[in-house]
Amino acid sequence: MIEVEETSAELIDGLPETRQQGGFLRAALLLSIGNVVSRLLGLVRETVKASLFGASGALSAFEIATFVPMSIFQLVIGGEMVNSALVPIFSEYAAGEKRRDLWEVVSIFLSLAIFVLAICVAGIMLFAPTIVSLLGADQFQDPTLQPLAIRWVRLATPAILFLSLASFISGVLYALKRFTAPAFVTATLNLSFIVCAYIWGNEEGLVWGLLIGSILQVLVQLPALRDAKLRWRINFRHPAIHRILLLYMPIVLGLVVNRVSEGASYRLATGLGDSNVSAMRFATTLYQFPQGLVATALAIAILPTLSHLALGAVGDFKETLAGGLRLVLGLILPAALGLFALSIPITSLLFERGAFGAADTALVSLMLRYYLIGLPFAAIDLMLVSASYARQRTWEPALVGVISLGFYWAAALTMLDSLGIFALMVADAVKQITHVIMMLFVLRRQVGRILGFGVINTAGKALLGSVLTAVGAWGSAEILTPILTPNSFIEKTIVVTCAGIVGLAIYLLCVQLFDIREVKNIVRDLRRK
Repeated sequence: MIEVEETSAELIDGLPETRQQGGFLRAALLLSIGNVVSRLLGLVRETVKASLFGASGALSAFEIATFVPMSIFQLVIGGEMVNSALVPIFSEYAAGEKRRDLWEVVSIFLSLAIFVLAICVAGIMLFAPTIVSLLGADQFQDPTLQPLAIRWVRLATPAILFLSLASFISGVLYALKRFTAPAFVTATLNLSFIVCAYIWGNEEGLVWGLLIGSILQVLVQLPALRDAKLRWRINFRHPAIHRILLLYMPIVLGLVVNRVSEGASYRLATGLGDSNVSAMRFATTLYQFPQGLVATALAIAILPTLSHLALGAVGDFKETLAGGLRLVLGLILPAALGLFALSIPITSLLFERGAFGAADTALVSLMLRYYLIGLPFAAIDLMLVSASYARQRTWEPALVGVISLGFYWAAALTMLDSLGIFALMVADAVKQITHVIMMLFVLRRQVGRILGFGVINTAGKALLGSVLTAVGAWGSAEILTPILTPNSFIEKTIVVTCAGIVGLAIYLLCVQLFDIREVKNIVRDLRRK
């Protein structure tokens, strides 16, 4: 395994820019490996859910039951908190003369977070019936589903504490540039889901998987905190806590609006059919696979470097960000268009067995295609938001997020009569596109134009290569399908694998012909490793 657990002082202080970029790429590669493992286990998790439960009403009840606990986790100390506030502030303490004060700051914030989370857990368990009704459980046609959702909310809610603690530990480790343990945290949770689903044999096993997996996420990261000096301490006056809360306050407001909007989407989807929420979940799992593998890994890996460069010359900051954007574009465009071309055979391969039938495949694959319209923009947006967080500017992304939700609901309600449930997927793409446009404007005001440095040129080359990739993959699948008439798992695997290989070969050829340097460098580095 690649060792990148260097201290911030070793990685940053006094080193040339090439070393910093090398550290970023090594971290991105490690996080990508972790994401590959996690996403593959996530696909296995969804395959198990599809096989055991299908796109069922009970599975929709599970999604509703876990929505509020997961929302509280995201609001209090989820990924946005880590990226926007914890990593930039902790990175300052880890890298400079303040290193001796790092564990005091960590202790104070952790104590405050646990206190707030304990109150949230008690409130959710008390008001569980009202919560699930607001999310649409009262609209289920099956009368047994609402009581199940209430029970599962109460069972899942304690997981908030452990998920938040695990996320907090990840933030500390990112600041210390110890990426190994956090890279594989999500894989632990997905593995817990899979094992518990088989042991219980029903949807309640997924709830237990969430609870047990959240505990395991904490345990697997504790060895990486070998030098931690933590103690219970409440201190509202510490300047670092004020800065963290000041940075995170706009993010909280934006997340509240976003989660309320998502809850309203759940209610709208449930009103259109009991199985819609679970079908949307299957589609978003496939949609998020390339996003997590490429964009999320790069955005997390580049954040500490950008946080450091934000203190220096603007030119270095812009050049590093542009390099990240070029790399994202070179990887996400072929993934998005290839997944679009093979959406039906991939959905069938992964999910169509047991309780998940051909009609479910048709629904999920069509949802996926609508979602994929916005995937490249969502990937770009993750990098732009990370850049703004690195400059400790959080109000602008939060405001942009709220405005983009306005575009989401305008598009969804306008197209609901004509597209039905698919209006929500198209609206999501509209939201991603408008978010990117506004974030480009925000960053231009902060640091100047960032679409130079070859970004547009790389985007054009990657788009052309990706279109050819998608056509080749689709054509290969169309040729093989009538020959094999794929019904078994092996036959479906042959179709998807062969079509995928053809698409990959075409894109690698385009990389060489069009000289897409970022992808060429990745291929070269992988060969060396």
